[in-house]
Amino acid sequence: MIDIVKIVEAKPIADHRIDVRFSNGDAGEADFGWLLDAQGAMVEPLADTSEFARVFLSNGVLTWPNGFDVDSINLHREMKEQGRLRRSAA
Repeated sequence: MIDIVKIVEAKPIADHRIDVRFSNGDAGEADFGWLLDAQGAMVEPLADTSEFARVFLSNGVLTWPNGFDVDSINLHREMKEQGRLRRSAA
């Protein structure tokens, strides 16, 4: 079953990670370390920590000023599979 979730809060932290809280109450640290080795016009600028830290939410989706975004549903599923989610305090 697919959990339909949006990100309701996002805070960049060290080492290309973002502390995220989802609309269903789950929260955790999303690891974007893979961006350091990624190639392509959309992802290469995000290897720079100052550019990565410019992340913002657009309709519940992690988005950067250059237009790159990350699907919230897939991010939640991946984090769940990796055991990186916890229930956030109400």
